[in-house]
Amino acid sequence: MADTVLIPRLTIIGVGLIGGSLALALKAAGAVGEVVGCGRGKPNLEKALELGVIDRYERDPVKAVAGADVVFLATPVKTLGVVTQQCLPGLKAGAIITDGGSVKEEVVKAIEPLLSAGIHFVPGHPIAGTENSGAEAAFPSLYHGKRTVLTPTGNTAPEALGLIRKMWQTVGSEVVEMSLEKHDKVLAAISHLPHMVAYSLVNAVGSYDHYEENILEYSAGGFRDFTRIASSDPTMWRDISETNRSALLEMIGQFENSLAELKADIDTGDGEKLFEFFLRSKQLRDAIL
Repeated sequence: MADTVLIPRLTIIGVGLIGGSLALALKAAGAVGEVVGCGRGKPNLEKALELGVIDRYERDPVKAVAGADVVFLATPVKTLGVVTQQCLPGLKAGAIITDGGSVKEEVVKAIEPLLSAGIHFVPGHPIAGTENSGAEAAFPSLYHGKRTVLTPTGNTAPEALGLIRKMWQTVGSEVVEMSLEKHDKVLAAISHLPHMVAYSLVNAVGSYDHYEENILEYSAGGFRDFTRIASSDPTMWRDISETNRSALLEMIGQFENSLAELKADIDTGDGEKLFEFFLRSKQLRDAIL
C-alpha cells in the first residue's frame, strides 16, 4: 500500500476540523497510508481514533512525526513556529511540512529559518471551514469545490510543492498559487473582516441595554445566519488578528468608510442613494454566486 498511495505516512498536528477533514478525505480517496495524530488534548485524540480520523496518536511531537512523509500543521497560527521547532528532531530527510494557517507572511517568517537541509516547507491555506471545532467536527467533503491557496517562496522545493498541490487536488480542492502579501490581503478582505464584523455585531446587539431582557433572544434566521461565524474559536481569531494586523486594519478602514456612507444616507433620508447603495451591493453579491 505504501508504494501506491500518495502519502504513505501523514502526521497531523492539531486533529480538529481542518486537519481531521483532510485525513478523512485522503482516506476516502485511498491516497494515504497511515495517519498519525498529535495534539495537546488526549480526549480529542482518543475521539479522533474512535471515529477513524487517525490510525494512532502520539502526544510527543518528535514521536508523532517519526517516519512521516508529510506533516500537516493545523494549530493556531501563532503556535506554528513553536510546533515546527518541536517536530524537527523527529523528521526524516525529505519530509514535507505544510500548514493550513489563514495568515502566511508571519508563518513563513517563523518557520523557514528553523529548517535544516532536506526538510521542506510548503505554506498553504485551504479556504474552507465551519464554526465547529475538534475531531468530531471533521468530515471528508469539507474541501470539495473549495479553493486552497499555496504560497511558495524562493526556498520551496518544486517536488514538495507538486506533492502538496496533488494532495489538495485529491481531496477535491482547486489549488491556486499567490504571493504571501497578496494572500494576506485577500484573506483579510474575504475572511478576516467578515469575522470581525460578525463578532462586533453580536457584541453590539448583545450589549444593547435599552430593555431589561437580552434582545438576542429575539434573533431569527437572518441574524443567526449572518453571525454564525462569531461562534468560531476565539483563540484562532485572536491569533489571526495579531498576525495579519496591517492588512486587517486596512480592510476595517475600508468597511468603516462604507458603513459611514450608509449611515449618512440613512441620516439624510436620501432614498435614491440608499437604493443605489443596496443595488450595488446586491449586484456584487449576486456576481459571486
